[in-house]
Amino acid sequence: MLQHFSYKPMFENTQIPGWTFAFFSKSVRYTGEYLPDGTIKWLGETPPEEENIKKMIHELMTFHVYD
Repeated sequence: MLQHFSYKPMFENTQIPGWTFAFFSKSVRYTGEYLPDGTIKWLGETPPEEENIKKMIHELMTFHVYD
């Protein structure tokens, strides 16, 4: 489960897609970039169970950004 998920645009011009995000999972903080094509680039450590985490991030981004 992701806790304290936050995101913000990578660029000041909000018309340019791309977001940075951060969250905690099992008391460890992870950060990354969510690119316009849905690719996730991890900044630092890659979380265990990466595929499950990616699915959760895609769902959250779809709900918050693309809705």
